Amino acid sequence: MKIPKRLQPLVDDGMVDEVLYQLMSGKEAQVFVVRCGDSVRCAKVYKEAQKRSFKQAVQYQEGRKVRNTRRARAMSKKTRYGQKEQEDAWLNAEVDALYRLAQAGVRVPEPFGFVDGVLLMEMISDEDGKAAPRLDDVVLTPEQAKVYHTQVISDVVRMLCAGLIHGDLSEFNVLVDPDGPVIIDLPQAVNASGNNNAERMLERDIDNMRRYFGRFAPELLNTDYGKEIWALYEAGELYPDTELTGCFEHNTKSADVDELIEIIEAAKEEERDRQERLQEAEAGND
Repeated sequence: MKIPKRLQPLVDDGMVDEVLYQLMSGKEAQVFVVRCGDSVRCAKVYKEAQKRSFKQAVQYQEGRKVRNTRRARAMSKKTRYGQKEQEDAWLNAEVDALYRLAQAGVRVPEPFGFVDGVLLMEMISDEDGKAAPRLDDVVLTPEQAKVYHTQVISDVVRMLCAGLIHGDLSEFNVLVDPDGPVIIDLPQAVNASGNNNAERMLERDIDNMRRYFGRFAPELLNTDYGKEIWALYEAGELYPDTELTGCFEHNTKSADVDELIEIIEAAKEEERDRQERLQEAEAGND
């Protein structure tokens, strides 16, 4: 196919030998399948800030550390330079998260480089070497659902032990290869210790997985891994090999009304995003 303008620098630098086809186009990025020597990889081309539609970016960026104090000061202001630095930090977040999580043993695509807003990474493939399907596109047996759910929860725990929360985990950003689930799409990864919304986002991620896998294995709907995991994390007792029960003893005190309203609004927002993804998926299959 014709080389997209944003991929031309990677071709010129010899990082990419051939652009094979476009795999998908979403709210945040376009993904192309490319050939690099004898390997087939993915090139994720992030859309420009004004063309992206990801919501609540500030909420996700809270707590992210910027080593350069000049950059940090600029990012706190609304100058053109500050906005550019904010954008660069957003784009680099996924690259940094992939390297950190791969080192922590989380099943994520291996990154190979990041150039001018293009992330070159491993292509997750099925048994035939084609692009692996999303979790939403597969039908599971009850046993498969329970096994995959356990694998995803284990990866969520490893992520948290590495200091990160996905923040937008759902059946739409988990791929399934012959060895099971692979977590993708991490530009909004949340700093677990520095973000005031971390607990809620972790529980939302896990609840999304519970609801999805619960379609195939209804007994999973009775689990509560989110609160159990966060309680262990706050107590400093969460490790990658921690054995979980899926049970949690809830506080019987009256709920905080403002917090309850926030939870309800977050659930509505999540459902709206879910419907948008469904529409994008249907449009992509036409």
